[in-house]
Amino acid sequence: MSVLPAAPVPARWRADSSDALAAGLLLLAAAALCVFLLLPLGTLLAHSLGTGQGGWSLQLFRDFAAEPGTGLAIWNTLWVAMLVTAITVPLAFGYAYAIQRACLPFNGLWRLLGLAPLLGPSLVGAIAFIQWFGNQGVLRSWMGESGVYGAPGIVMATVFAAFPHALMILIVALAISDARLYEAAQALRASRWRRFTTVTLPAAKYGLVSAAMVVFAYSVSEFGIPKVIGGNFKVLAVEIYVQAVGLHRFGRGAVVALVLLLPVLLSFVVDQRVQRRQQAVLSARAVPYQPRPDRARDLPLLVFVVLVAAAMLAVIGMAAYTSFISFWPYNLQPTLRHYTYGLADAGVLDAYFNSLRLAAWTTVVGTPATFVTAYLLDKTGRRGSTLHRGVQAMAALPMGVPGLVLGIGYILFFNQPGNPLGGLYKTLALLVIVNVVHYYTACHLTALTALKSLDREFEAVSASLKVPRWVTLYRVTLPVCLPAILEISRYLFINAMTTVSAVVFLYAPETLPASVAIVNLDEAGELGPAAAMATLVMATTALFGLLHALLGRWLLGRQQAWRRGRG
Repeated sequence: MSVLPAAPVPARWRADSSDALAAGLLLLAAAALCVFLLLPLGTLLAHSLGTGQGGWSLQLFRDFAAEPGTGLAIWNTLWVAMLVTAITVPLAFGYAYAIQRACLPFNGLWRLLGLAPLLGPSLVGAIAFIQWFGNQGVLRSWMGESGVYGAPGIVMATVFAAFPHALMILIVALAISDARLYEAAQALRASRWRRFTTVTLPAAKYGLVSAAMVVFAYSVSEFGIPKVIGGNFKVLAVEIYVQAVGLHRFGRGAVVALVLLLPVLLSFVVDQRVQRRQQAVLSARAVPYQPRPDRARDLPLLVFVVLVAAAMLAVIGMAAYTSFISFWPYNLQPTLRHYTYGLADAGVLDAYFNSLRLAAWTTVVGTPATFVTAYLLDKTGRRGSTLHRGVQAMAALPMGVPGLVLGIGYILFFNQPGNPLGGLYKTLALLVIVNVVHYYTACHLTALTALKSLDREFEAVSASLKVPRWVTLYRVTLPVCLPAILEISRYLFINAMTTVSAVVFLYAPETLPASVAIVNLDEAGELGPAAAMATLVMATTALFGLLHALLGRWLLGRQQAWRRGRG
């Protein structure tokens, strides 16, 4: 009995089914962002305005404004954030300028040291500064009578933690420049300072504004640093934690969260407006700028870079050193007791494995979710449609929402009676989801940037040849965008291992992450074990970064041999 061949599927039907699948996946992404981003934020707003009797009122805001210390907490939060921004951005700009515009030996080493604070929780700096300048610190006399606790410690530790975020932006801003502009300035005999102010700064001004907004938003929303080293210095981020966790006043916590959200959203809006005004730095006729050795420029910049890198190493090294000594400062004998206590007696070993699982699942879920959504937005359907605009707007929103605010919203939404998703509350799955949402925007923009570098003729040629869209995605788009995909996965893993603010409200005893366990150890006065666990997290992220780089190099060698050209 012969089997008749199946009738060929019409090309138009295949195209229609492909478009329908893409629209369905984009609709699913929109629904997920609505459920896990908009609804928690909407619930947060409703709790801050609700009366408890079905009505609406600003009474909670009035009560918060009338409470003693409210104005002081707001003022402290703002002036500390402005001071941190004023210190961090010039330091990061000078460091980035030295890396990109000078001829320094071991350039790659200085770049790695500048980004090193990203490898550990933000409170690593707070722990180290306590050991350097605290009541029993090595350099206690440097801080005078006031000591390091309070505003001085918060500023120093936040500058340390925010520095690499500004550095990444400014390295990119200074990476590209037109050499013809510098040649013209030299031909006109412009001084070195004149060339810097008329050529370098204007080209980097948008990067400077973006870096300032990122540092300001980071400083406003940072929780771990003021919790560890802030003492009695009131800031809004700690106030949210006190109201929600300490006093179980979730309505008041929602009010504080919305107040905290305002300056962060303002900085985000300013950054977006500046980016829309940005113009291309390079034209098609531009000549890439390559710095030439200049002793008068390179030597001072090398000294500056060495000093900043040494400060970074001093902070990280002190945290690691604290984890290996018996009892600071009375018994400096080396010991592993802090590690055995932290991992075994204090139960942080379970927390460490929880963080590994959390980081792995965040990477496995978040990387394809963000890349596929960006692909659907850029390569399928009508980009001006309501669905596309809505998903694009929701994808940009998490960048302006601090982790603490998102965490409060998740408590109020997922812990609400009658919510069919309430079973997710305090599970590892919810911690994964909140991390993916919290860091969604940066990953989305990374993927979108890579996708926009692909010419649309690839899709046009594939369509004309009747090649299914998923084949083009697998054979062309994914290999070309592999560097961006690898960067997204690295970013998600490291941030999931080190974050505190996004998960501090949402864990159960069996899902406690290591980063939160470090905060708990510090609260209990166990600074040595806290330093040990922070060092362990840093070692883990550094090892992951090394393995990730080796895997990425191997994958890129196999998938992107075309970049090397023909021999």
